[in-house]
Amino acid sequence: MKLNGLISRRIGISLLALALLVLFAMVIVRAGPFAPVRVTLASTSEGTIRPALFGIGTVEAQRSYLVGPTTAGRVSRVLVDVGETVRAGQLLAEMDPVDLDERIGALAASVARAKSAIQAAEAQQQDAGARHRLAAANTRRYLDLGEKKFVSSSAVEIKQQEQISASAGIDVAAANLAAARQELQRLQAEKAGLGQQRRNIRLLAPADGVITARDAEAGSTVVAGQAVIRLVEPSSLWVKVRLDQAHSRGLALGLPAEIALRSNVSQALPGKVARLELVSDSVTEERVVQVAFDQIPSGVALGELAEVSLQLPATEDALLLPNASIKRQGEQNGVWVFRDGKIGFAPVKLGASSLDGQVQVLDGLPVGAQVVVHSEKELTAGSRVKVVDSLVGGGA
Repeated sequence: MKLNGLISRRIGISLLALALLVLFAMVIVRAGPFAPVRVTLASTSEGTIRPALFGIGTVEAQRSYLVGPTTAGRVSRVLVDVGETVRAGQLLAEMDPVDLDERIGALAASVARAKSAIQAAEAQQQDAGARHRLAAANTRRYLDLGEKKFVSSSAVEIKQQEQISASAGIDVAAANLAAARQELQRLQAEKAGLGQQRRNIRLLAPADGVITARDAEAGSTVVAGQAVIRLVEPSSLWVKVRLDQAHSRGLALGLPAEIALRSNVSQALPGKVARLELVSDSVTEERVVQVAFDQIPSGVALGELAEVSLQLPATEDALLLPNASIKRQGEQNGVWVFRDGKIGFAPVKLGASSLDGQVQVLDGLPVGAQVVVHSEKELTAGSRVKVVDSLVGGGA
């Protein structure tokens, strides 16, 4: 009896161990490292997509101005502050004139003196003309008297010499008058130049705009060309956005866009492509595009980030797949194709993509092919898979 009980106990223990081993094996096969990878599938279908581009940009001003002096000097006063709206021609700041006013006054006196010199030269010219006419008359009279032997030949020669001297006096007077007029022109030009310098120290607004910065205060010394005031035209605000070169085909002026400012991402503002920069960024492989607002929103700030979506023309009919199904193996883009319970990697040639997650497949798949969209872990050619409707807690 004791022997039979011992045998029965050993048999029971063996059966229990075998059951546990079988259960452990089933757990390993179904839920352990040898379990099939859960995947979700999608089928290729024909259709058209409306490609779109997405990029991050910053709000900038197409027309901004740096207002500063044309010569080095000290700032005398600044009349505007940041945020103020100004009109074209409004006085923004003024530089110290130093001795410009005195030099302009000195030149004004010199101009008046030059005008007096012109009057004197004109009077001298008139006097020289009168002397020449008198000398010419005397010469004619003495020539007549000389022919009649009433005066000596030497007296006639003296009168002829007086006429020659009077003629030279006319030339001298004309030269003096021309010199006086030239001197007046020179002084007037110098005075105009100083007047322009005097006007240049008054820093005026070049256009209607808003002050964005005052870079110098009263008493500061600035060099030629250094900005004292910065302003922009609010009506010229746009978004400078960078887009991937690889997907920039079809970019053109006037393409519709949606702009979501970082301060209000829930509101999409309409806009359009206003400029395509000729030079791209070769380092980041991006194209630079300027997108203008259809209507500039109130409260927008320069430098604010914005999300920009550009709508490209619709494509022709082609196979469509979810963008999440595209994987990269080495140097090839492709998808995992599910066929007869097994998977295999199929290289594909891709076309345009849309922002809703659809991508155009130009070559490599037939219509109706089933491809893996999401999987619990990375797939390989020998992976066992289990098709499910959705992954809960799994990685894509």
